[in-house]
Amino acid sequence: MAGAGLGRGLATPLLVINFCLYLIAACFAGWALNRNFDAGIGRGEGGVGNNVTQFFFLPITLIACMVGLASCLAGVHHMRLFRSDSLAAAAATSLIAWLLVLLAMGLACKQIHTGGNRPRRLKVVEALMIILALFELLYLLSLHLGFGRAGHNHTAGTGAGVGMGGVGGHNHQHHTDYGHHTDKKIPVGHVPNPAHPTY
Repeated sequence: MAGAGLGRGLATPLLVINFCLYLIAACFAGWALNRNFDAGIGRGEGGVGNNVTQFFFLPITLIACMVGLASCLAGVHHMRLFRSDSLAAAAATSLIAWLLVLLAMGLACKQIHTGGNRPRRLKVVEALMIILALFELLYLLSLHLGFGRAGHNHTAGTGAGVGMGGVGGHNHQHHTDYGHHTDKKIPVGHVPNPAHPTY
């Protein structure tokens, strides 16, 4: 199972990197969103970014980071079990996280293009969304790399009573003759009378 070991060896460091990047991006995006909330009610030092930042980029970035962290937790569970059922959960959450990160990356590019008051922490969030779009894709591909037959539970023919229906095993039933063999030939169309048995 060298292929399975290669897939696990590539997915594990990417899993750790993605977790750290998602956590940092979520913290900085939460800080920026909180500052914009305070600026909206006349508190704090004023808002950051522009309309793209406040209404689109920061909320979607936070959602993408939360789903990304969930995909990392599902990935840890898959690395521990490394079965086909755990792969399905890890791959599904990773795919959703990657699509959300792609959306956040597009908004980050739009925010960079429009400019505005963008402090260093907000620029870090923009850069992390662009980087995570690549790293999440690599992690998603590494989940399937070399998985092969590793972790599959081959249960064919092991279930109780499988042979009963002839599904997992062959249950050859021989016909049993429950009557007595006799050399007495009965004419065609003649029905024996039970009261007068023929011997």
